[in-house]
Amino acid sequence: MSESIKKSFFNDFAAFLKAWLSFFKKDLTLLTSFLDENKSRGAYFLYRQRGKLARPVSHFGVGLMMILGVAISPLFSPDQIDRAIGDGGVVLGENSLNFTVLGVENTGSGRRGGVVDYTVVEGDTASSIAQKFNVSLDTIRWANDLKSVDDVRAGQTLRILPETGVLHSVKRGETVYSIAKTYGVDPQAIVDFPFNAFINDETFALAVGQDLIIPGGVMPKAQPWSLPTVPIETAPQAPDYVASALGEYIWPTTGKISQGYHWYHKAIDIADSSGPAVVASRGGTVVDAGWTAPSRGYGIYVVVDHGDGVQTLYAHLSSVSVSGGQQVLRGQVLGRMGSTGRSTGTHLHFEIRTPSGNANPLSYLQ
Repeated sequence: MSESIKKSFFNDFAAFLKAWLSFFKKDLTLLTSFLDENKSRGAYFLYRQRGKLARPVSHFGVGLMMILGVAISPLFSPDQIDRAIGDGGVVLGENSLNFTVLGVENTGSGRRGGVVDYTVVEGDTASSIAQKFNVSLDTIRWANDLKSVDDVRAGQTLRILPETGVLHSVKRGETVYSIAKTYGVDPQAIVDFPFNAFINDETFALAVGQDLIIPGGVMPKAQPWSLPTVPIETAPQAPDYVASALGEYIWPTTGKISQGYHWYHKAIDIADSSGPAVVASRGGTVVDAGWTAPSRGYGIYVVVDHGDGVQTLYAHLSSVSVSGGQQVLRGQVLGRMGSTGRSTGTHLHFEIRTPSGNANPLSYLQ
């Protein structure tokens, strides 16, 4: 701090103290006299009532103090102070949050995020538009309430989702679980989609009126225009832990594949409400185990390094049976399936990480 700034500060502070002292000598004396006089009148009034009003007045005073305390306490909370000074002094209210998914963002994987508007040009068809944006024909249909495949024309503006599925506007009383049930998807798929926002990331609370993209969702009672997709297979049951065709990897647990490999979910989810054991898909060294930071929503997880640049990750466990640095064999128990971290139900999130990025585990397991 320069000398000129210091001098200016002390001069201003001295002037402030002088003005405050003047206030004490004049205005504060008058104010205290006024309060003292009215206090005496109030006490005399209560005395004449022989204590009849003492209880109501005391209750009113205590109630007023509580109301004032509740009203002003948020102004002095650490969270409020941090928000006020943390980002250029700007404080954002709850209503400033944008819960819609409209707009375009770069996902870092070459995929756009959010809903975009597309203007139909001559020669476009519903099918060609769906192919252009790599979504299903039904996704175009449901987002734009098309009555038939021919219900598109040049100059028309269509809403295009970033992923095959349904765009849903949240209504009062709805939850991630009820919405998932309506559209026939696993709630974890809604949570994992990177452009779905929540009021609370732990409870997945929703705001009325916000937009959600339901990946893979199907409109209730709708007759699909698109070709039916191949049904998801079920992972082998406990007695059938066997090596895959590649001879190295085995299924890490048993249950139903509740979510497959996508550009935004580079893993597979295997669900089983009984919480079965999770085993090492391949032998290696445990490099991480437990609820360590940053877990990125994995909860309790285990990472096994296989020594050739490939690692496997096992997330959302309820418990672990290994520790960092431990050598494990293929099929050795790592822990049990759970629902810790950013999870909507008991399942295993299983990743195979290679030097070039996450690979589809089904390519290694089948």
